[in-house]
Amino acid sequence: MLLQDAQKGKTYVVESFHLPQVLERRLEALGMTRQSPVSVINRKGKGILIVKIRGARFALGENITASIAVQDAEARA
Repeated sequence: MLLQDAQKGKTYVVESFHLPQVLERRLEALGMTRQSPVSVINRKGKGILIVKIRGARFALGENITASIAVQDAEARA
């Protein structure tokens, strides 16, 4: 599933990125790497999310959330 389809209050694990290399490296520098947990704190419209990554909160736009594949953390356990 894509991050843009994530539900508020749930935790997901990043599987892959489908972004330009520069943007992917920037997200990795902020702590969003493959296999890292991402918690959805709030949804702000179509595909815009506020997420918690390694203790920090970030707002991600629709273009970014539509390009990140995630898996439900509970389903992985």
